Amino acid sequence: MTALAEKIYNEALDLPTDERLALVDRLLHIKTVPTETEIESAWIEESHRRLNNIREGKEKTIPGDAVFEEVQERFRK
Repeated sequence: MTALAEKIYNEALDLPTDERLALVDRLLHIKTVPTETEIESAWIEESHRRLNNIREGKEKTIPGDAVFEEVQERFRK
């Protein structure tokens, strides 16, 4: 750990618990949460993959009416 990181770490230890947890949450959020652009790109990629699979006969589609009917059946029980 660099001297600066060590200094920040030691100062963070002096913070109240709730502030330390908020700081940890913010630091983890930076690394783990994808950006809006990354999310959109991933959905576009996934939709292209699914469309190609449907066109190639690798996936079967289900009509929306059939899906809603099945959901209603499940909730009737």
